[in-house]
Amino acid sequence: MKVRVRFAPSPTGPLHMGGVRTALYNYLFAKKHGGDFLLRIEDTDQKRFVPGAQEYIIDSLKWCGIEPNEGVGYGGDKGPYIQSERMSMYQPYIDQLIESGHAYLAFDTSDDLERMRDQAKEMGLPNWQYNGVTRSSMKNSLSLSKEEVEKRLANGDPYTVRIKMPRNTDIKLEDEIRGWVTVNTNNLDDKVLVKETGMPTYHMANIIDDHLMEITHVIRGEEWLPSAPLHVFLYDCFGWDRPRFAHLPLILRPDGKGKLSKRDGDKLGFPVFPLDWMSAEGEKYSGYKEGGYFSKAFVNMLALLGWNPGDNKEIMSLEEMVELFTLDRVGKSGARFDPDKTKWFNQYYLRSTSNEDLADLLRPLLDEAHQGLETSYLAKICELMKERATFIQDILVEGDYFFNAVTVYDDKTVSKKWKEETPLIMAELLAELKTIKDFTTKNIETVFSAYLAKKEYGFGHVGPGFRLLVTGKGMGPSMFDICATLGKDTVISRMENGIDAINALKAANQ
Repeated sequence: MKVRVRFAPSPTGPLHMGGVRTALYNYLFAKKHGGDFLLRIEDTDQKRFVPGAQEYIIDSLKWCGIEPNEGVGYGGDKGPYIQSERMSMYQPYIDQLIESGHAYLAFDTSDDLERMRDQAKEMGLPNWQYNGVTRSSMKNSLSLSKEEVEKRLANGDPYTVRIKMPRNTDIKLEDEIRGWVTVNTNNLDDKVLVKETGMPTYHMANIIDDHLMEITHVIRGEEWLPSAPLHVFLYDCFGWDRPRFAHLPLILRPDGKGKLSKRDGDKLGFPVFPLDWMSAEGEKYSGYKEGGYFSKAFVNMLALLGWNPGDNKEIMSLEEMVELFTLDRVGKSGARFDPDKTKWFNQYYLRSTSNEDLADLLRPLLDEAHQGLETSYLAKICELMKERATFIQDILVEGDYFFNAVTVYDDKTVSKKWKEETPLIMAELLAELKTIKDFTTKNIETVFSAYLAKKEYGFGHVGPGFRLLVTGKGMGPSMFDICATLGKDTVISRMENGIDAINALKAANQ
């Protein structure tokens, strides 16, 4: 049987990174086994539907490079792939459950249910459930006479459809990650399968859709594990073959205390969404893409949040992940998210990117005055700066002297390295640099070294002042490379103007 898996998010807001990881593991599993990866939108909860969320989900998967080969936006012969467009398909299966005695009609209002919960609390039973013990005292087709039920239906009384969960029966399922899971039905309630509106709940639509779409493996988050016994029971009620289940571990907050939620992102100083999201209330939530992260770094980090390839390997392409991925290497325990490790991944992918490609990524960040700079110049800057950068924008910030005149000088370097004799030394060095005809890295270094030898100076006696004049900073890449990239005229001009500027700054601070 061909492997078929699905990612089935609800369009209730932006796609959390935990959801992206679920999609990623489904993608890897499908590709590993030569199967299909479907995208299905589960919008049965219309009250929580958020406009734009579906498009956000699709755009996020595209950015991550984990696109489905079937489903919403991709086509296929098992559609529609949006649940609200499949309403006509569900009714025969709902009728089948009722006729077979596995489900029943419940006419209880929300006030009725609330009253029963309050009474239970007063009796010291805070976790009241609608189940095989309590259903006989409620208003449903099991407790009411046939005539009363028909009368209510004729009057148009609203009702829900509930599963009829048997008493004291063990439901067993073998989870691909957690092994055998057994739950006794005495611990389960009669879940609503169809709402008063006629819309199936997640539980009902999910099972029917997975069956009709021939899903072979259900790979989803741990939060759905409590629902798995109900889903297994529904498969058995219909007489259908069950898919294999795999429930992924939670992604935990950096402190390990609880699940990483959608609200933890900007509050803790890092994104939890793949792309920026603007809420209907005008509140912006940061995304990894707009934060300067490479999609490959984001996906690489996510893959290792709960799974490992069996060795210490950390850097992997998507193709390598497909080759190495197995569900038996997915852990049961929650995986703690480390934002610093995520930056480490991004730093690696930035350094591994060609200078020309980095230049193309850098250009959109430049202001209009610098749009005309040659790609070769930008590529050289990227070559010099990328070893010190985590994000593309770091190259622009830390290497601002490649784009703008130096007007600010590092206070610490001025205080500690600009000595009384430094202005004279810089003037002498300036004179030597002016003699260079071919202003290359090698020639600049040769002249600089010759000056040190002639004056019997150590590098630390001259280098910091030289860097301060040309860049305004106390550290950075090789000064010889910086000078060759800036060009002779710029270097000479900065040194001539900078000596007096730093002298004045030094005097003002004394």
